[in-house]
Amino acid sequence: MQTPRMAADPALKAGLSMEFGRDAPLMLDCGVALGPFTLAYQAYGELNAEKSNAILVCHALTGDQFMASRHPVTGKEGWWSQIVGPGLPLDTRRYFVICVNVLGGCMGSTGPKSINPATGEPWALDFPVITVADMVRAQKLLIDHLGIDKLFCVIGGSMGGMQVLEWAARYPEKVFAAVPIATAARHTAQNIAFHEVGRQAIMADLDWCGGRYIAEGRNPDRGLAVARMTAHITYLSEPALHRKFGRRLQDRNSLTFGFEADFQVESYLRHQGAAFVQRFDANSYLYITRAMDYFDLAQEHGGKLANAFRETPVRFCVVSFTSDWLFPTSENRDIVHALNAVAADVSFVEIESDAGHDAFLLDEPEFRDTLAGFIAGCAEHRGLNG
Repeated sequence: MQTPRMAADPALKAGLSMEFGRDAPLMLDCGVALGPFTLAYQAYGELNAEKSNAILVCHALTGDQFMASRHPVTGKEGWWSQIVGPGLPLDTRRYFVICVNVLGGCMGSTGPKSINPATGEPWALDFPVITVADMVRAQKLLIDHLGIDKLFCVIGGSMGGMQVLEWAARYPEKVFAAVPIATAARHTAQNIAFHEVGRQAIMADLDWCGGRYIAEGRNPDRGLAVARMTAHITYLSEPALHRKFGRRLQDRNSLTFGFEADFQVESYLRHQGAAFVQRFDANSYLYITRAMDYFDLAQEHGGKLANAFRETPVRFCVVSFTSDWLFPTSENRDIVHALNAVAADVSFVEIESDAGHDAFLLDEPEFRDTLAGFIAGCAEHRGLNG
């Protein structure tokens, strides 16, 4: 049973959720047995009789399960509404497409803002530290519950791509095809550094209250907004910023010689920060960024990435973008080289785009065509084209 506090969550009202771990808790990498816990998810399309047409989409750090439907908090279209839907690359007339709010998230799945059953208060920093592998183990419980023996495809970008790699390495028998997009097999020192700046901004906010801001009736909006602004810069590219903003002034004809938002790019970042705090939990940001930092698939397999995919039956399509400096093409090529080393079935596409890391979330025709082509080829091989 869900507590009244959990039932009031707008994500649970707007979508689907399932409780797990009451009888058999989930053993986390940190050594904690977690249970019970809730996973919130959205599903689009219908599962066929053979349950062979299921596609799992794994969301990125600041994403959630509302990839192709109106967001219950912001009212905006889903973050992949140009990819998931009738007649689109992930055609919901043919495929059953699922997206799960990750464990540790803040849109219905159990995380630090959820109620700790032992105390009746929000978990806050008492919530156990989670990993990408923990997220995937939790997702597998849902997939098993739905009676899906083998996923037709697992797809995701950025942190979602990390989950895709973890799925393919941990459960190769459960995955027919995998599409890791704009991702890496481990988080770099530079990316960890950016995350640490964001975490420190949150924790320096006086309204963070040592993580117990919900119980105190407060929220570290300023710190979380700065964390979002810092991260958002890494999702873009210098050419994209120059094209969109340059040095143009914001609603004025001359400099103010002060510290308001003189430039359009400043106003844009402030808007991004302010909008983000309306839909995201600060502690979830701490936990999910830490999960990304801990991700190192090679380390999990004796220090050699190829070992993660030895004798894999999974068909892969690895996608990168030329202007992505957060997860550059070189890191995506490392994944391809590891797959080639074990003679895996892998294709690789580097897409020309000046949009930066966020290109996979935008309307990029070559990316859309690449994804549609790979899915169609896999469907033909799998016998799903009828």
